Amino acid sequence: MQGGVGFIISLLHYFITSMNPDQLAHLRHTLAHLTAAAVLELFPETKPTIGPAIDNGFYYDFEFKTPITEKDLKDIEKKMRKLLPSWKEMSGKEVTADEARATFAGNQYKLELIDEIIAKGEKITLYTAGKFTDLCRGGHSESPAKDIPSDCFKLSKLAGAYWRGDEKNTQLTRIYGLAFTSKEELEGYENMVKEAEKRDHRRLGKELDLFEFDDDVGPGLPLWLPNGAAIVEELEKLAKETEFKMNYVRVRTPHIAKESMYLKSGHLPYYEESMYPPMEYEGGKYYLKAMNCPHHHKIFASRPKSYRDLPLRLAEYGTVYRHEKSGELFGLMRVRTLQMNDAHMYCTEEQFADEFRAVNDMYLQYFKLFGIDKYVMRFSTHDPKRLGEKFVNEPELWKKTEDMVRKVLVDSKIPFIEVPNEAAFYGPKIDVQVWSVIGREFTLATNQVDFAQTRRFELTYTDKDGSLKTPLCIHRAPLGTHERFIGFLIEHYGGNFPLWLSPIQVRVIPVMESHYDAAQKIHEALRAAMIRSEIDLSNNGFGKKIRNAKNDRAFYTIILGDKDIEAGKVTLESRDKGQIGQIGIEAVITKLSGEILQRV
Repeated sequence: MQGGVGFIISLLHYFITSMNPDQLAHLRHTLAHLTAAAVLELFPETKPTIGPAIDNGFYYDFEFKTPITEKDLKDIEKKMRKLLPSWKEMSGKEVTADEARATFAGNQYKLELIDEIIAKGEKITLYTAGKFTDLCRGGHSESPAKDIPSDCFKLSKLAGAYWRGDEKNTQLTRIYGLAFTSKEELEGYENMVKEAEKRDHRRLGKELDLFEFDDDVGPGLPLWLPNGAAIVEELEKLAKETEFKMNYVRVRTPHIAKESMYLKSGHLPYYEESMYPPMEYEGGKYYLKAMNCPHHHKIFASRPKSYRDLPLRLAEYGTVYRHEKSGELFGLMRVRTLQMNDAHMYCTEEQFADEFRAVNDMYLQYFKLFGIDKYVMRFSTHDPKRLGEKFVNEPELWKKTEDMVRKVLVDSKIPFIEVPNEAAFYGPKIDVQVWSVIGREFTLATNQVDFAQTRRFELTYTDKDGSLKTPLCIHRAPLGTHERFIGFLIEHYGGNFPLWLSPIQVRVIPVMESHYDAAQKIHEALRAAMIRSEIDLSNNGFGKKIRNAKNDRAFYTIILGDKDIEAGKVTLESRDKGQIGQIGIEAVITKLSGEILQRV
């Protein structure tokens, strides 16, 4: 996913427009050309390069003779609107290589693209609108002046971009633009972006003291502060309770393993670039664990298994390490250490459908709990042309397992889309795509079928007839990693976590110093009842203590003054519902304990 605002929110799926996706893409692509035309009108010595449509608009990369600033965007945008009425049509024509080179003589970027087109044996096409001509494959609005409202777009920002994405090449200036089908949609998008920025998990994580990054610890390695650790532990508790009820058994595995295990699993060399470099020790190589599955396979293999032992569901909160590139790290969403809500189910082919369906049902259960109303299962399959390269060379097993997964999804009436060439190297998988309450899309979790590693590890069970058979394995992580999932929850709730997840479930506030002793006893009673209580004994005035409780998103506030002490009660206030009234502390504990237990 993209960084910055583009990462904060993806609204491609949010807006319902009068255009189909192709029409919208054509509009955006046309506006990229219009941007280039306006730039050349204002800065004639500029060299345009490429300008595609993207999810929320478009961009175009330029080599400017004199650098421009954000202030220049208004002039470029103004020029675009002035040119638009003259763009009655956007017409294309096929040209020869010589004609193309003559058109773009002096622009080494276009000449490089022309050479590539020729090398591929493709047609060279130029598109013209008004006085502007560009090298392009097509995909535009046929009548820009008619089809594109003048108030449906806006140039949004400048950025640096290396030619062809290679840092060894010239750094260009990228002009980004937003574009939708109407002014209303554009304004709606901008309002949603503003809301998303308020909910940015990096910002709220700092404000609410959830997590921290430190240079001495290393990039992509979050430190969970007490408030953040409370959320982690609650999610862990939820998963363990859920899995216990579904007959999972828990295991624990070490953080490192010998090279031989990852050679056996097939992760070397398929996955090596995502693993940390090996450590040389005692004449061998050891790797930091990047995944839990090989360890679990070893646990399965450690004792003989019969068909009566299946399905076997092994679960672990395993910490793994991924060597993500520095430029791809982003808050909690892309990190180098991950706490995974992981599990592997070993089953027979006959048991597969029920096991896979049960996993999907677990997802749906979690969606309901967290208020996730919009989701889709992204069913990733293999590419037959890449067997033995990207995917294990087992064509029959690929077909069989993909058919099995597809049937479960269809029979369960779970919304899904099918995506080729994105399976795991050992089998088909499902990526769970969810949308937060503000429309931001996340890849939350994964559910994978594995027919390859069980064979590599020679995992077997004794069937009813006494024969040895190889089980299927289902990899699943319905809460994904705590890092990414908590990042999602921060933005989904805007920092206002439900009571059971709230780091501060109660803030006890004595009105005056004379109330400190009584407040301390109440605070201790709440803690004894396993309620996360904090007490404010600071020198701040009462009003500021109340404001701090609200800013810290304390779910409940207990206020203790003279009248409360006289009545033998406390004044209870809810973050979401306001003042509840005077209640006895035992009744408060009963009320809160019940709400926490029910995870409301």
